[in-house]
Formats: sequence, structure tokens, C-alpha cells
Amino acid sequence: MLNRVRSAVAHLVSSGGAPSPRPKSPDLPNSPSSTSAPPAVAPEAPKSPSARPGNWSGAPAKTSEARARFSRPTFLQLSPGGLRRADDHAGRAVQSPPDTGRRLPWSTGYAEVINAGKSRHNEDQACCEVVYVEGRRNVTGASREPSSSQGLCFYYWGLFDGHAGGGAAEMASRLLHRHIREQLKDLVEILQDPLPPPLCLPSTQGTPSFSDSSHLVGPQSCWSPQKEVTHESLVVGAIENAFQFMDEQMAQERRGHQVEGGCCALVVVYLLGKMAIIVRNGEIIPMSREFTPETERQRLQLLGFLKPELLGSEFTHLEFPRRVQPKELGQKMLYRDQNMTGWAYKKIELEDLRFPLVCGEGKKARVMATIGVTRGLGDHNLKVCSSTLPIKPFLSCFPEVRVYDLTQYEHCPDDVLVLGTDGLWDVTNDCEVAATVDRVLSAYEPNDPSRYTALAQALVLGARGIPRDRGWRLPNNKLGSGDDISVFVIPLGGPGSYS
Repeated sequence: MLNRVRSAVAHLVSSGGAPSPRPKSPDLPNSPSSTSAPPAVAPEAPKSPSARPGNWSGAPAKTSEARARFSRPTFLQLSPGGLRRADDHAGRAVQSPPDTGRRLPWSTGYAEVINAGKSRHNEDQACCEVVYVEGRRNVTGASREPSSSQGLCFYYWGLFDGHAGGGAAEMASRLLHRHIREQLKDLVEILQDPLPPPLCLPSTQGTPSFSDSSHLVGPQSCWSPQKEVTHESLVVGAIENAFQFMDEQMAQERRGHQVEGGCCALVVVYLLGKMAIIVRNGEIIPMSREFTPETERQRLQLLGFLKPELLGSEFTHLEFPRRVQPKELGQKMLYRDQNMTGWAYKKIELEDLRFPLVCGEGKKARVMATIGVTRGLGDHNLKVCSSTLPIKPFLSCFPEVRVYDLTQYEHCPDDVLVLGTDGLWDVTNDCEVAATVDRVLSAYEPNDPSRYTALAQALVLGARGIPRDRGWRLPNNKLGSGDDISVFVIPLGGPGSYS
């Protein structure tokens, strides 16, 4: 059985405009050295025949010149020479972690390759960590015996597909898992307690409390019973909040740290026997769906309808099969609005001559004729070409989170989760990925952990193709991917028994 999630994005921001201000987490680390796992579960790096030795610093740059430097995931450990090879658009050498005997957490396989000249540098970024969460003391406020409970560990994989620059993807790869850790701190004791989550946590210092709040509510008969909230939904909420905090931090730091562009995010979190997967595009295991101007048309149109000032005098929230012409004023044309999935006819008026909020089809679909994604991190400075209209209010920073319970299935060593950026999925389909998985994994012993890196490399090479006179070509002579390609292969057998 092949288990995989297609990816490239999970796009993110408040659908009603800029997010409301939130207090900055005082103890969120700002440097990579202060994160992640206790020594007992330090992450390892996988074998790879094509690896390059070296190092890379993920610390935030202090100047625009430093920010512009080409950087790759820390776990690749690329030397200066390795960085030059990784940045070579002509050679497009596949990069994987070095063959040092240490492996990425969970024996995860990873491979990447730069684009064929689409952008100056590789705008994909990746992160693979084991993160330790130490709970805040006495969160629940319940009187209990001195607790010997420990913190929680979660495994984390993230792919970030940047656009209009790699700054947002690089920042998200360094910090998003720390925001998730911060959001989980209040939940450590709660998640380890079999009782239902408490309705309220104790008030923090400086927060007023009321001993008698009966005057604030009406008779109990007017209220429905308390809603059931599961531990799983608390983790999902923590992840959703983490994405919003990450987007807000990008907004705050975009000037001082040159956080250019935006990025799509594909993230997997393994915690307490379950995987929370934030993704776009999936069929074999339907864990995801596409987020594009077409799939989110009604959400975008509704926002344009409710807040017409966001459209200025340049756009209309209505959709027509094609651009309306002045000569068609007074005629009836097919259209649909935010409430419609089908089409109807309306009389064309002057304001219908404006450019549609959502235009184009498939890969050419765009929001405000500018951007082809509707959920992501960053893009705070993005404006319509030759206009002052911001596009950010139409982009959502909230991911779609789906949960896969690993404890409910028996997984063999050939069961894997494949995460890839658009560079993979633009030229590869599910059946082709399944065939590659079967072909590559069958050539290795089931207990050989290097098989997953070999599979990641094979998937990247299969999507890249080989150089010919007319560019990079696949075996069927079709064009290979000219985009950056990044692939994680996660064996669903996991680090041990699921308990």
C-alpha cells in the first residue's frame, strides 16, 4: 500500500483582511540554536551517494546583502563548493544529506534540485526536526499530587515553496516549528490527562477574575449543553494558531530582515501516534485538496462582495466566462457570484467592465491578475501591478489540517508518505509515483534505511529529466520540471512501535 500526500502549498492569511494584533510570544526563540529536541532524541541525517560535505548557517541575516545569499537546509551540510553546485542551473545536481552514518529523524529520505533558470536561486526550503515541548507548570489549575509528568516530543517535517523570492520560505523553515512548540506548551499536561480538556485555564497574572459571574448569564435552561472538545482538536488548533503567528511575525519583520515574497507550506507533525498533515493536492490518501483561485473562488468573491473597497475601482467580484467588452453593455451574459456554483445570465452594466477578481483557468488562474495561490505565508508587500491595491487580504494564512492515525493500521516498510513541492507534482502523477516507490524500494532490503533517500532521489531525478538540445526532458520526451524540486519520503513504519 502506498501512502502519500501530494504537495506544494497550504496557503495562509486572514480571509477578512489583516489578522488582529496578538501579543508576541516572549519566549519564542529567535535563533536556530535554541530549538528542538532533548539530547536523547537528537535528529540524525540520512545516507546518500550524491551527498556533499559542508555547513550552512540558518541564522537570520542582518543586511539585505546577507539575506540575498543562497542558502540551503542545514541538514544538507553543504560546503561552499557544495553550495555552488547546488546553485548551478545548468548542471542541476541532486542534493541529499551526506553519507556520514547519521540520518534524519525516522530515517526520512530527502532530495532536492534547483530550477532550470526560473528564478535566480532555489526558492524551496525544508526542515526536519524532533522538537521537545516542556509544559508550563500548573496549567490546568487543578489541585493534584506533585507531578512526574514529562514534556512531549513531536516529529516535524516541513517543505516551503517560495515565490517572488526565497526570504519567506527560509524564515518559515527556521521558525514555524518553534511557533508550534510554543502553542503546545499549555497543552502538555492536558494531552497527557485522559480526562476531557478543561473549559477554561486559570487566569494569568494581571487578568481580572470574578468570583460571582451569575449576573453575566441567563437561566441555564436557555443554554445548550457544553460542546465536546477532543484532545486532537486542541492540537489542530495549536497548529492553526502557529501558522497565524508565523504570518504575523513575517509582517512585523519584513522590513528589517528583508523577508521578500511569500511561500506555500506543506507540514507534517507526528504527535501521540497521529500525524497532523497540512497539505495541498492528494488522491491516494485523500488527506488534502488544492487551494487555488479556482477552488477558493467563492471565498474570494464573498470577501470582495462584503468589502468592495478592497477591489477599488479596478476589479469586480463577479466571474464571467471571459472579459466583458464595452460593446456588450446592455446585453445578457453568463456570470456567477459568491453564492453560485452554476452559471446564470445577467444584464451587463458599466461596473461589469472591470477586471474580474478571479481570472484564468488551471495553472494560469490568478487572483487580481497577479498571484496563482490563495493560501500562504508572507506576501505582505504584494500589490496589483501598477496599482496600490494590496492582495494580502485575499490570501489566507490558515492551513487545512487533517489527521492520520498511525495506531489504527499495521504499516510495512514499503508504506511511505511522499511530500513534494510543485516541481514534483507538475510533471508527475500518483500512478507514476507509486511505480517509482515499488521499483526503488524493492531493490533494497526492507531494513536498509538508505532506501528512503534513494527513493527521494529517484523521484527528483524522474521529475527533473535529463538535459537535451531543447531543455530538460523526461523519457517520453515531454518537458521535465523547470521548477525547484524538493521531496521528503517518510516511512510510515515510524521510529518504533506506536504506543
